[in-house]
Amino acid sequence: MMDASQRQAADTIVRVMGGETLARALEASGAEATPARGFVQELAYGTLRHWGTLEAIVRSLAHKPIADPMLVAILAVALYQLEHMRAEAHAVVDRAVAAAGDAVRPQAKGLANALLRRYLRERDEWIAKVASTPVARWSHPRWWIARVRADWPAQWERILAAGNEHPPLTLRANPRAGSRDALVARFMAQGIACEPVGEAGLIVSPPRPVRELPGYDEGAFSVQDAGAQIAAPLLGARDGERVLDACAAPGGKTTHILELADVELTALDADAARLPRVHTNLARLKLASDRVRVVAGDAAAPASWWDGRPYDRILADVPCTASGIVRRHPDVKWLRRASDVASFATVQHAMLDALWSCLARGGTLVYATCSVFVEENEAQAAAFAARMPDALRESPVFPAGAESSGGQLLPSLPGARHNQDGFFYARFRRA
Repeated sequence: MMDASQRQAADTIVRVMGGETLARALEASGAEATPARGFVQELAYGTLRHWGTLEAIVRSLAHKPIADPMLVAILAVALYQLEHMRAEAHAVVDRAVAAAGDAVRPQAKGLANALLRRYLRERDEWIAKVASTPVARWSHPRWWIARVRADWPAQWERILAAGNEHPPLTLRANPRAGSRDALVARFMAQGIACEPVGEAGLIVSPPRPVRELPGYDEGAFSVQDAGAQIAAPLLGARDGERVLDACAAPGGKTTHILELADVELTALDADAARLPRVHTNLARLKLASDRVRVVAGDAAAPASWWDGRPYDRILADVPCTASGIVRRHPDVKWLRRASDVASFATVQHAMLDALWSCLARGGTLVYATCSVFVEENEAQAAAFAARMPDALRESPVFPAGAESSGGQLLPSLPGARHNQDGFFYARFRRA
């Protein structure tokens, strides 16, 4: 099973580097249907987080270029196990050699064995050798490194380092099902270590399958990063108001809004295939009602879905590069291209302008992304404020301990008081 796991993880990585999303690649590799699903996921996610470093070491170890991407991936998975999982070296090498013979060709077994044993003998030398290359040093694409460095000259190193960390399992207590303190006590009584974060969150350590946690089926909590948990309180919806969550799927922020206030809410998303997850989350958290509409539609084209009644609050959590959440989605940094930033910015511009027309006088719109790129964030917010004379920008208030710069939440390194992904928030009131 372990040999199969290595092959499946390597196959997943080859698919991702060929352009597939990690979720689709895992499914296509057969990993999702195996008992070792969790182990394969750990190998694939972890190897992709450190792909820049691991691939560079593999290719440096070989005297001749390795043409087969599957062999490179198998060796990278093995290096991830050796370096980051502290697995037993003999077993890792044997399984990688077997996987190379089965998945590539019999002759690849000798090469895999030689390269891995060379690495074990000369580990420090090879790590030092590749560290001089930015992609290997930071394990991000070259263009990504350059953009983060230009956008964040004082913080760029920590932002890149944070993107390579293993994310925490962060939950959001549902106040309609009980207090956070009660949920913490329930977890602790079963030996599940956790600590509060933000206003309603808690971090479970070590991470575990969420469905195994007590209270999941009862709707006692949701999975949501601490940075994402800021959106609903910042929106500030009040009982009786009319609210639009403009890019709602899978429903994390939709349900948070409904947990905090009794409102008439429209959950909108352009991708109809993602809307069943919104319904599922509403049902599990016992938030579904005739005052909640789940609608397929393009936020940039309100005529196709809007009834003409202004909204008091609009959350515009717009499509973006997802550059702030790469520790959770490590495939993103290898799938994105430099041109994608401007493409997303164009979409965001159109959505903001269209949604503003749906907002009531005196209403509030919160613009949000899970990006760290300024073009999608502060530059977008500033340009919107400049072209909309009735848009009054208000400074966001973040929880204590949340590392931020203006409206930008910076992704956290381990040990941070408010352990969060990278998010951006801008709040506007319509005069």
